[in-house]
Amino acid sequence: MILIGLGSNMTGPWGKPRDCVGRALAALDEKPLKLSAASALIETAPFGRQDQPSYINAVARIETRLRALELLQALRVIERSAGRERRERWGERTLDLDILDYNGVVLEAGVEQSTDAELVLPHPAIAEREFVLVPIAEIAPRWKHPVTGLTARAMLAALDTNQGGHVIGGGRS
Repeated sequence: MILIGLGSNMTGPWGKPRDCVGRALAALDEKPLKLSAASALIETAPFGRQDQPSYINAVARIETRLRALELLQALRVIERSAGRERRERWGERTLDLDILDYNGVVLEAGVEQSTDAELVLPHPAIAEREFVLVPIAEIAPRWKHPVTGLTARAMLAALDTNQGGHVIGGGRS
């Protein structure tokens, strides 16, 4: 199962954050990618730097024959099309696409990957982010974290939701 996290909190070429996430979901259904499920859009408080607008987030389940690094490169192309500029960690962005899980593959930081893009799998912060776990529980209730074996619901139950980056409202498709 391949899970992609989506987020936007800044207007860009694809419109307001809600529109941008919607267009990104459509882009995840263009060859060589196939969208098989998408969560509801949710509005979330920012994670990390708090002095920025709320985010619109979602999680998508996709299928592809691309290898993990090829998928990462394809996602970066989509981000750039949406006006993404990588300026600062946890800063405002028109679109952020993260590979949360790639078919259960475990890939650690520092492993030679023959590209300038470092990829860690599964995404190292899944268990800390309510705005990722809630949508995963919605579209992939049987999914288990490749390292811990915990479901999204089990990780949610253990989560301290007072750390910021929590769900503040349901979205509309």
